Amino acid sequence: MAAASARSALSFGGPRSTGRLSDSHRAVGFVPMQRHTISVFVGDESGMINRIAGVFARRGYNIESLAVGLNKDKALFTIVVSGTERVLLQVVEQLNKLVNVWKVEDLSKEPQVERELMLIKLSADPSTRQEVMHLVDVFRAKIVDISEDTVTIEVTGDPGKIVAVQRNLSKFGIREIARTGKIALRRERMGETAPFWRFSAASYPDLEDSMQLHRFFLVYEMKGDVYPVESDGGLSVNQVLDAHWGVLRDEDSSGLCSHTLSILVNDTPGVLNIITGVFARRGYNIQSLAVGPAETEGISRITTVVPGTDESISKLVQQLYKIIDVHEVQDITFLPFSERELMLIKIAVNASARRDVLDVASIFRAKAVDVSDHTVTLQVTGDLDKMVALQRLLEPYGICEVARTGRVALVRESGVDSKSLRGYSLPV
Repeated sequence: MAAASARSALSFGGPRSTGRLSDSHRAVGFVPMQRHTISVFVGDESGMINRIAGVFARRGYNIESLAVGLNKDKALFTIVVSGTERVLLQVVEQLNKLVNVWKVEDLSKEPQVERELMLIKLSADPSTRQEVMHLVDVFRAKIVDISEDTVTIEVTGDPGKIVAVQRNLSKFGIREIARTGKIALRRERMGETAPFWRFSAASYPDLEDSMQLHRFFLVYEMKGDVYPVESDGGLSVNQVLDAHWGVLRDEDSSGLCSHTLSILVNDTPGVLNIITGVFARRGYNIQSLAVGPAETEGISRITTVVPGTDESISKLVQQLYKIIDVHEVQDITFLPFSERELMLIKIAVNASARRDVLDVASIFRAKAVDVSDHTVTLQVTGDLDKMVALQRLLEPYGICEVARTGRVALVRESGVDSKSLRGYSLPV
């Protein structure tokens, strides 16, 4: 299982390094393979995911994970790529050539907060359930669904923790796994000048008057940065992902609604590029995308959210089945399912406002994963509505950065869907 969890459907080929250098390699100046975490901030447009995936597919670069946070007008890609420094420079150069790419940054050389989310469905009868519950407590995981013979668990952590959880739970029998890619934000250093105070009147009330003077002097950068930068005058635009990114919950008058698709594919080079190409050529707008190893070695699971009518999505499923590497496509929109997303959000706060931010975080069961003298970084998991509500409450304090995964979802074996029960009186 460890080997499976180290790869995803984004592994576009290329040899892997064992991390050990022989004497002959040292003699010829062999450069070891390293993992690089690349943050790519882009202006979102139709087919952008396919274009970025194509950069790696055409050049055979070896990608281990990819997480995409999408808005209507912008997107943040967090990509983990294995290779040498030379390979990394080639990747960055090729990405910068894309028209709508605003910022490409390598986070590997700096201290960073990295997180990944996994939903895992286990076989758990009454005789083994107590041991499963104990492991859930040990790894600080959560149970999101339980039936007579299964348990669905949500676990969040760095990639090492995810692998450890999967190893320890494999003995019970893993039925399904849905994983996001890794997301990361740079850790702020203590004592540095707060680069985000201009966005935070609530956190820095003594600066509010000076902010009012410059309210109408917004200076737009030529290229939007992931990290806001100081400008010569006026106020820089804070390029972060918006709270709400346009997912359609209910069917509108034209019959459109967001459909959640779960796709099982072979873990082969270029498969993501092929699948996203099907969406791009037919004009489908991907609202969410999460890719990770599935429960079977050599198989990966793609979870995506696509708006469309029931008829158009049915035709899309038929087109996906024509791809050789696709094993199964399931539209779980109208089934009871557990859905989760992961978000890291950095807020500009000084000591006087920190308590207020942490109080808001505790209400949403968010965790503080990094604190400096001018920022707090929170980790939160949940569904779309929870993410939107938290981000909107934190906006008055000043949001510096947001990194977000796509949605992962697994069908509830219990068959219970709280949304379908709304509006009905239930017996006590």
